Amino acid sequence: MDVIFVQDAAIDEYMAQALLATMPVNLLGVVIVNADCIDSVAMQTAWKMETFIGTTGTPLGLSRARGWNPFPWPYRGDCVKMGGIGVLSWLGGNPSWPPFPDGDALFERLLSDAAPGVTVLITSPLTPLADLLRRRPDLEKKIGQIVWMGGAIRVGGNIDPTTVPSPPANGCAEWNAFWDPAATDWIFRHTTCPIVEFPLDMTNQAAVAPSFMAQLQTQATAGSRWSQLAYESYGIVASEAFYDMWDVATTCWLVNAQENIFTPPTTLKLQMHVELDGPQGCIKEAEDGRDVQVVFSFAQPGGTNFYNYVAGQFDR
Repeated sequence: MDVIFVQDAAIDEYMAQALLATMPVNLLGVVIVNADCIDSVAMQTAWKMETFIGTTGTPLGLSRARGWNPFPWPYRGDCVKMGGIGVLSWLGGNPSWPPFPDGDALFERLLSDAAPGVTVLITSPLTPLADLLRRRPDLEKKIGQIVWMGGAIRVGGNIDPTTVPSPPANGCAEWNAFWDPAATDWIFRHTTCPIVEFPLDMTNQAAVAPSFMAQLQTQATAGSRWSQLAYESYGIVASEAFYDMWDVATTCWLVNAQENIFTPPTTLKLQMHVELDGPQGCIKEAEDGRDVQVVFSFAQPGGTNFYNYVAGQFDR
């Protein structure tokens, strides 16, 4: 499976990128969006992580995409904290940066050069993909599926009203949809390739569980470098009640057929609310909406296969 990974450099997204390196997929490249991060630090931390896990040959670029509703600064600082964890602290960063490689040009080149059937894994806002397909609608034929972490369908959103004024804050929007509602709306309205969506309905079940952290620690103590990386990274946020493994869970969809991690998706007709009149950034079911395959739950109570799979992949 050829994969292009679009992410915005939160801790769980770095862990998703590490997980991809252990999977039977061909990671064509990584595009970072300046959304839930601080762009220059995010790129240097990404380079440190790639150096640690030995994947510096994977193309990495920084998108110029911009959104409507910026993430709060306290969230965006996690990439700074991750760059300073013990296992990465000895790395000084890529001395040839900045300027950083053009992520939008990279995205276009990777999709142009790829054979049809590419999986575009997006754990950030959809803006870079919408921007690319507006310019190059012919490239949609190269996409086999979009796998997206975003939205909240039948549960509440995750916009904290203490960090965002109301409006635009509301109780139904999820951040990756809320950052740029117009981009999500455009993808829903103007593309036909399959979309598999992992909304908060699913990812709320993927907490950074104490048992998972204990398993990582045990593996790290036994000499697993990758487990130490994951343990130190998730250790930054494990005590935050709202922090979940949104992006790692979504990434596991790529091996679901073999690992039986999730229940089959439900096809729903979905619509994005764009206007600033209350529910901006909210995704709702609508008769005239776009068909989207929505994953709602783990296949086992408590996500046993999920946690065992991720911990097992990091045991190296």
